[in-house]
Amino acid sequence: MIDLGLQDVRVFVPSQDFAVSQGFYEALGWQTDYLDHQLALMRNGQHRFYLQRAYVREWAENLMLHLTVADARACHAQIAAALEGNAFPGARVAPPRHEPYGALVTYVWDPAGVLLHLAQWDEAQAG
Repeated sequence: MIDLGLQDVRVFVPSQDFAVSQGFYEALGWQTDYLDHQLALMRNGQHRFYLQRAYVREWAENLMLHLTVADARACHAQIAAALEGNAFPGARVAPPRHEPYGALVTYVWDPAGVLLHLAQWDEAQAG
């Protein structure tokens, strides 16, 4: 087996409107660590991804990120409040629901249609 010495994995996330998507992720608690005309490195704690100034509808609407959170219900309430007033057109959030794989999940669609699964693991599934 090849040992890549893997230290990090970062996904490239599309944006239809780069500034709106950057603002959306910042409203969700991400910080912009790097920014140029085509790319923003977004960070939340030790977790990072690249936001791109690139959009292909089929790609954006099929990309999903599964994020483990401490409290899916609190995430829902905070994100619903952040989305009031339509500051991020196209973004939406669904109430949390239990999934058969053992998590309470709040689904969030970013302004480009990327689906975030904010998952709080059930006690039996955690760890």
